[in-house]
Amino acid sequence: MALRTAAQKAQDYMALEHSVALIDDAVRAGSDTAEKLRDTVSRNVAHLELMVALEDWGDEDMTACNAAITNGKAYVAV
Repeated sequence: MALRTAAQKAQDYMALEHSVALIDDAVRAGSDTAEKLRDTVSRNVAHLELMVALEDWGDEDMTACNAAITNGKAYVAV
């Protein structure tokens, strides 16, 4: 994979934040549309895992991403 530019990394990091928010919102909501929420969480966990695994992030803080991955997996497993 080619190295990403700083602009690409910034855009990708913003996308990570959106996935974190979707997972956090779904986990908190726990509404009667659980199947749809599980699908949303599952897709966003997969996205976060792929993106966090990239090695060219530099000093970006992945704490929220890693927490969302953990919380999302726990939510889907229920």
